[in-house]
Amino acid sequence: MIKVYACLIGKWVCLNDDPECVVSDNHQKPYFWWEEGAPIYSPTIRDKELEHSFYGLDYVNLHYKGKDYRINPMFIQIVTE
Repeated sequence: MIKVYACLIGKWVCLNDDPECVVSDNHQKPYFWWEEGAPIYSPTIRDKELEHSFYGLDYVNLHYKGKDYRINPMFIQIVTE
């Protein structure tokens, strides 16, 4: 079984445990997000106006327990049990 964990506000949580959780702009369930290529925002060429901006950093959008998060992909871990 594949579990997708994320560090949200300093606490690691299993995204699979929330039946309403969706990941990325495609609104995929965590397992399917991972199995279907795990898309993230990470352009090879950054817009000039975002070059030195927090907005230009790599990120993943997710909805977990009724809240929307925008996190850096380094705060996601995949665990196979």
